[in-house]
Amino acid sequence: SQYSAVDTNPLSVYIMQPIWNKIIKIVPLWIAPNLLTFSGFVMILFNYFLISFYDWDYTASGTSPGLVPTWVWLFSAFTTFCAYALDSIDGKHARRTQSSTPLGELFDHGLDSWATSIFVLSFFSVCSRDNGKTGISVYTMYIYLSIVLFNFMCSHWEKYNTGVLFLPWGYDISQVVLIAAYLLTGTVGVEAWQKPLLFGYYITDVLVVLLIGFSLFLSFPQTLYNIHRAHLKKTLKNDSLYEGLLPLVSPLLLFVLLTVWVVLSPSNILAKQPRLFLWMVGVAFSNVICKVIICQMSSTRPELFHWFLFPLALVVYAAVSGLLGCMEEAVLGVFTALVTAAHVHYGVCVGRQLSEHLNIYIFSLKKRVQE
Repeated sequence: SQYSAVDTNPLSVYIMQPIWNKIIKIVPLWIAPNLLTFSGFVMILFNYFLISFYDWDYTASGTSPGLVPTWVWLFSAFTTFCAYALDSIDGKHARRTQSSTPLGELFDHGLDSWATSIFVLSFFSVCSRDNGKTGISVYTMYIYLSIVLFNFMCSHWEKYNTGVLFLPWGYDISQVVLIAAYLLTGTVGVEAWQKPLLFGYYITDVLVVLLIGFSLFLSFPQTLYNIHRAHLKKTLKNDSLYEGLLPLVSPLLLFVLLTVWVVLSPSNILAKQPRLFLWMVGVAFSNVICKVIICQMSSTRPELFHWFLFPLALVVYAAVSGLLGCMEEAVLGVFTALVTAAHVHYGVCVGRQLSEHLNIYIFSLKKRVQE
């Protein structure tokens, strides 16, 4: 299927696109577009682990502001900008080198589905968790992450039904806000987030309200409107309501199960291990969404229940019922490692299958020699 995306965001169209068009000219023509995509993702990952090293439990900014060195915040701004740039030029570069493939599209969106949560988790280190005076609670973090992932899911659910990816306005805005936030933290220090901004409200409060407002009053209505418009024009990919709503079942069940664990955990797992838990949420979500992206690209039907919901349901039941007892944290650790390994394995397998099927290399523009 031919890839089609629509971008109407003024920030993107008038400011960022001209910048990308300048940057793309310096990329050598022999570089594979997927290499650009992957490099951006690796930078986000590296940055995430770097911040985690200095601030494992999200308390560094709140309790001892000098704990994370200034250069880390400036490095975060740099890596976020690079990842944003690479993610924005990979498609242009593919068209420039006439190497646009379904593999490239899947690679791009698949990594985006994972990167989305990593961006958010890195940012939480800036605002730090609630220590009674400043910061945001781990529950706010969980809700915040869920809303961002819900937005991402909406874009791809919409593409599944309309065949067109309407790039959400929130994407460019969030990237620019992230870079600005890291620069602010690097130059002024984390103290900037710990002083009330207006009427006793903090910057973090404003950002949370903006995010929720953006999602509920801009992104989601826009998604429904685009699907409705396609329905009127009779260009919908799926005839029945059941087929149209099918991709939402697994992500929503995933959210329900995770929320049950958060709310009913005997040892209050989210407060004990916020970084592990939220990382697991992001990986699980990415895997569920990758399946939807593949179904949308191959015009196949997604299964009703993603396989991952079954082991998760078992773990959640064991935790909530008190079966795990004091083992809950250890089990979360093992489960998170397994989920991450399964997701990476899945990505590698799909990439190899597609590269063989399309007779191309993932990270090189050289053609494969026919067996």
